[in-house]
Amino acid sequence: MLRMLFTKEGGAVWISHLDLMRLLMRAFRRAGLMLKHSQGYSPHPELSILLPLSVGVSSVCELADFELAEDCEASAEEIPARLNPVLPEGIRVLDCREGGLKAGKLAWLLAQLTLIYDGGVPERAAETIGELFRRPSLTVEKHGKKGPVELDIQPLHREVTVQRPDDRTLVLETVATAQNPTLNPMLLAAAIEKYLPEYRPDFVRCHRLEVYDVDVKPFR
Repeated sequence: MLRMLFTKEGGAVWISHLDLMRLLMRAFRRAGLMLKHSQGYSPHPELSILLPLSVGVSSVCELADFELAEDCEASAEEIPARLNPVLPEGIRVLDCREGGLKAGKLAWLLAQLTLIYDGGVPERAAETIGELFRRPSLTVEKHGKKGPVELDIQPLHREVTVQRPDDRTLVLETVATAQNPTLNPMLLAAAIEKYLPEYRPDFVRCHRLEVYDVDVKPFR
């Protein structure tokens, strides 16, 4: 098994998970890298993305596992150089290596939310939002397969830091649960809208910076 680390940024954030899978499969073919196929009645390429992104979310730490066909002679080190020329802008392979930690050990992710205020950041917004995420409980509505449910997001993330890089922007960062359960970082923005509507931003960007194992060390 091979594992590659890749980015999904710019216009590529609007590519859905299924379309991204098709895109990667085509890229492997164009690069002359034949993927191994499963056995059985309906064989499919041995390719999977470990923690698929929501549409609109960018990342510099996406991971995909794959296996090459037995007659495909290519080392892990040469795969980025072969794939990158046939990938669209915003998707770039940063690294590829043999093996890696089991997917079940992927436990945390470092997420960044950029809150943009067209009219400027409201007075005391950074301090008030920081205080909000120190409350013992914050319930927000999450849309699941069986409809909307109330979810307390406080046990699902670590400390939230709030920075103000300019007069129109606040940047929030937190380490959130990646699996069992997964915390969608956009729910932090939902909490601001619910509890502090006067500090609701005009636009929110979500970016994944890193993924971690159970010991909060980079997952590879």
